[in-house]
Amino acid sequence: MKTQNLSRRDFLKNMGVVGGGGLLLSSLPLLHAYALKKEKDVAGSKARLAIIGTGSRGMYHINHLLQIPHAEIVAICDIYQPHLDNAAKLCPKAKQYKDYNEAINAADVDGILISTPLHQHAPISIAGLKAGKHVFCEKSMARTIEQCKEMYEVYKESGKVLYIGLQRLFDPKYLKALELIQNGTIGEIVGLRNFWYRNNDWRRPVPEPSLEKQINWRLYRESSGGLMTELASHQLQMGTWVNKSLPDYITGFGDILFWKDGREVYDSVSVIYHYSNGLRMTFESIISNKHYGMDEQVLGHKGTLELAQGLLYMENPKPAPGIQQLINQIEHKVFDSIPFAGPSWVPETASKALGEPILDNIQTHDGSNTTGAAVDDGSLALVSAYCTSVITGESMPMLVEEAYYASVLALLGNKAMEERSVIEFPKEYEIPYL
Repeated sequence: MKTQNLSRRDFLKNMGVVGGGGLLLSSLPLLHAYALKKEKDVAGSKARLAIIGTGSRGMYHINHLLQIPHAEIVAICDIYQPHLDNAAKLCPKAKQYKDYNEAINAADVDGILISTPLHQHAPISIAGLKAGKHVFCEKSMARTIEQCKEMYEVYKESGKVLYIGLQRLFDPKYLKALELIQNGTIGEIVGLRNFWYRNNDWRRPVPEPSLEKQINWRLYRESSGGLMTELASHQLQMGTWVNKSLPDYITGFGDILFWKDGREVYDSVSVIYHYSNGLRMTFESIISNKHYGMDEQVLGHKGTLELAQGLLYMENPKPAPGIQQLINQIEHKVFDSIPFAGPSWVPETASKALGEPILDNIQTHDGSNTTGAAVDDGSLALVSAYCTSVITGESMPMLVEEAYYASVLALLGNKAMEERSVIEFPKEYEIPYL
């Protein structure tokens, strides 16, 4: 993993909102900057939170919350005692619960943060919203499309805040890439490619057989949507981010290719989302080969963006200075003979050029883990923004809608694979947004 820190001031500067200029709330790349400015309004206040689910991702959020001055963890809840004990070491003053309903209804809780297995997301979120509490729920929104729609409708009726844990909406390199797409830097979008490769069995140690489905919930269909809900949901946001529309039909293929260990979810998936303008968005994941890692690629007729790497490749790049060309050619090993004097440099071709970083400081990771491997992949900023919203009671524009469609697209991908068919996007699950 390669990391470089990007300060908040650096982020604001890169996004063009330091030293004047207004914030356009209709522009997704500026939402992070908007959230940072709103934090000034809550100085001295605390969002009192209950953490429901204190496993690996829950602990990742706890570590972030302990860094946020306007956050206070007043309750922790988990049905698995070892997880609860681990959280208690970091939050010794927090009340402990085994029943999430008790944590939700505690008088000193303003908001809840849910990091439970997927099939519990909707029931707990709906219970929290109906109890008058603000809710942060990890992605995906829910185990089924019907639950996603119900959760969205309860949120709209409740008047409370709902955040979903899709941190790319707060990752500076992704937001800068969206700005470049919107201003036409890479031209007309002609392809969207998403992939996430790993090489591990996704299995966790089980102290006794009775805990198998509780601990390895990701491997069973009742509790998990597999690679689509755990990984693809992050990347499928590109359909709404970039194309600003919904696919008209979807197809795909899924198999248990390598890890034949009793799991019920696919370990190899390939899904295609087709849009009415002819654009196609793809997602592929294999978890028995990690060579290509993880990325989201936006292909335009003028250039290509690798969002996870924060790199821009132009179709017709400008010739680099002589010494930079020499370095590039040495790194790529593409030269037979190199002239060291005179004007005979050959311009780099697009396929051989090194990508241009889109920010001054870029933080990247290889996608090998989503429970806390990245030093800061936008998760800290996202949770901080949620705490601000808990205090102000103001929802962040567009976040729920983005998460809704990312979740629904992931679940529709599963449906297409399971049915071995081409399916249309169901009109009854469209919501006001695009």
